[in-house]
Amino acid sequence: MIELFTASTPNGWKVSVALEALGLAYEVRAIDLMSQAQKAPEYLAINPNGRIPAIIDHAPTDGGAPITIFESGAILVYLAEKTGQLMPTDVRGRMACLQWLMFQMGGIGPMMGQANVFFRYMPEKIPTAIMRYQNESRRLFEVLDRRLGESEWLAGDAFSIADIANWCWVRTYKWSGVSVNELPHLRRWLDAIKTREACLKGVTIPHPMPSLDDDEAAEAKANFVKGAQTMVQR
Repeated sequence: MIELFTASTPNGWKVSVALEALGLAYEVRAIDLMSQAQKAPEYLAINPNGRIPAIIDHAPTDGGAPITIFESGAILVYLAEKTGQLMPTDVRGRMACLQWLMFQMGGIGPMMGQANVFFRYMPEKIPTAIMRYQNESRRLFEVLDRRLGESEWLAGDAFSIADIANWCWVRTYKWSGVSVNELPHLRRWLDAIKTREACLKGVTIPHPMPSLDDDEAAEAKANFVKGAQTMVQR
């Protein structure tokens, strides 16, 4: 059994989506980011960086003691290797998968994360910062679009952890204020992943987030933004 320490963020979703797609048994340990539970000593013993997600695998493939892993990209690689799924085994396919996973870790995630903060959560709007991160996020979307014009999935012919990692961030493009207009291959890919039951379930872990398109969720969205502003100020 795997313990998943997570919260409803794109990085958290990456692991819950993968666990659902792989059909692995897991138990959720929700981390309350607003109360700074990720900074508690007992959690820092699991993830010294004080972030989510993290996992403890109580049945590692080597048969040894439980293994603790933090950093979402490392967790995805571990789960793929544990099961022999969601990552090609040939050297070229594996490298393609890891390249696009690193593309998300080093580009899509950091740039969209900054765009989210400056566009939605900062009490004082800074136009130059907003433009800088939105423009870079859009540039990265265009890189993905070109790749997806060549290949059905990021690593080739099969859905992989590279698709999971990038999708969990790119699907939140409205939160960053970044357009996906005139990116037909990216939109095709987004639509294709939305049909996967495991992906749709994974992004409700540990709880669903309010939709930008749902007028009835206005109060929930306002409370979420207020909480996020509090976190930014800490």
